[in-house]
This record gives sequence, structure tokens and C-alpha cells, in this order.
Amino acid sequence: MKPTLFILAAGMGSRYGGLKQLDGLGPNGETIMDYSVYDALRAGFGKIVFVIRKDFEQEFREKVVAKYEGHVPVEVVFQSIDALPEGFTVPEGRTKPWGTGHATLMGKGAIKEPFAVINADDYYGRDSFKALADFLTSVEGKKGQYCMIGFEIENTLSENGGVSRGLCEVSEEGMLTGVSERHGIQMKEGKLIQVMEDGSEAPFPAGAHVSMNMWGFTPDFFDYSEAAFIEFLKAHGTELKSEFYIPSVVNDLIQQGKITLKVIGTPSKWFGVTFAADRPATVERFAALAADGTYPSPLYK
Repeated sequence: MKPTLFILAAGMGSRYGGLKQLDGLGPNGETIMDYSVYDALRAGFGKIVFVIRKDFEQEFREKVVAKYEGHVPVEVVFQSIDALPEGFTVPEGRTKPWGTGHATLMGKGAIKEPFAVINADDYYGRDSFKALADFLTSVEGKKGQYCMIGFEIENTLSENGGVSRGLCEVSEEGMLTGVSERHGIQMKEGKLIQVMEDGSEAPFPAGAHVSMNMWGFTPDFFDYSEAAFIEFLKAHGTELKSEFYIPSVVNDLIQQGKITLKVIGTPSKWFGVTFAADRPATVERFAALAADGTYPSPLYK
């Protein structure tokens, strides 16, 4: 059975200023998701599942899902703030979604095979998808053997502001031992720095592997996540802004010895639209990739 690609597309880009998942950035109006799907199909994925919000379902199906008909099976699932385990309710005043870990849980009913999780608004590159597909194919029928694609920090920066990345701690055997969220990472005067909450600056390790939310899981991850989400809600369910993140689940499972997670390095260079000012450069990059034959234009016919 071929692995499934699970695309997280439910969030609004607050810093970007709009619904960037549907922004046409390619030469023929292709979205970043379109390129991810194209690379995934070439790499050996056999199904695409999107998690979105119900309020833009029609537009999403018309602009995104329709173009994949005849290319790959597609399913759409929905993330809503009130999709909670029995016994829990949304606290009054909360409008913020519950995070990437919660969004991933929405795929449980649609995914029964090894699967990858990616963001809708990040370009990851064909090498990344090939490595991910090869790993997921190798763990068919197994449990607790996960992976993530580790990007070199220098290949993930924006020229228009500091970025948030998951700094990976990796063993000599190439296994993830922990991942910590870092914010405000940027290049300044030729050196990598991290801007701290108080405005001070600290050096950031050059060449470090960081997570771009490109994970490979077997279906048992859903059960682990459900249990972890319940514990999260017990501790933080009355708060208005706390979020349940994939790395938090992964970290706990590693510490408990329940899983192993291989870090697979990639030479691919990430790009995307973290900020509105990133858009022109991203449009130029997709135009160049079409011009040099990396991608057909239009991408889908």
C-alpha cells in the first residue's frame, strides 16, 4: 500500500495577511500545495488528505481539489475548535485553534496506512518527498517507527524577518532525541542569531537540523496523540491560547521509549510565504523552476 500525504491547510496566515494556502504563486496560478502534491506523486505517495476549516470548503474544493481529479484520490477532513474528546468543552472566549497536533488528529478516520504530515504553505522540494516516501514504504505494517525530514537551518530562512523553527537534537545514530521550538531566527551581519523575547540576541548553531513540520508516521500515532491531547486538555483546556503541537507529542513518546524517530537530512532549500513580503521572491522561484524544466507549466492538465 502506498503512503498517504496529509496536508495541514486549516490555518489562516496572520503574519501573511490572508488565506495563503489558496494564493496562486506559480506561473499558472499554482499554489504551494500543488507543488507538494506533484512532488509527492512522483515520489510514490498514493493518496492525499487535506485538513481544512469548514468555512472555506467550497472555495478549497473548487480551487485546489478539482485540479487533482484523475491524478490521485483526495479526501478532505475538517478541523474545528469544538472537535474535542468527550467531557471537554471550548472555554468561553477562545477563538484560537488547538494547534498542529489537534489538526493531525482529524485525519484518524481517513488514514489507515503510513503517512506524512506537511504544512500547506511550505515548499519542501522533491528530494524531501522521495526520502519520506522511501521511509514510509519501509515501515508498512510496523508501529512506533517514525521519521522527520531535517533541513539545514541556513536553507530555511526568510529575508523579511525572523522565523520560528524546531531545533533538533540528534543522536550519533541519527535518531531524534528532542526538538525545541525556537523563535526569531535570522541572519544578521553574516551570523545566525535568535532574537529572544526580551529583545536580546543569542547565537544560533550554524548547520543545525531544524524541523519544518515534515513528519513520517505510522497510524498508531493517532492513538498516542489522542491520549496526549486528553492530558493536554486536563492541564491547559481552560486557557485561551495554549496549543497542542506535534513536537510535544513526539518529544514525550521519545522520552517514554515508545517510539524511535529517524532524522533524514535533505539538501532541499525551503521557501514559502511566512510574510507578505516573501511573495515576490517565491513567485520568481516558481517561475525559474518552470523555466528550467524542473516542473511542467501548467503543473496539472
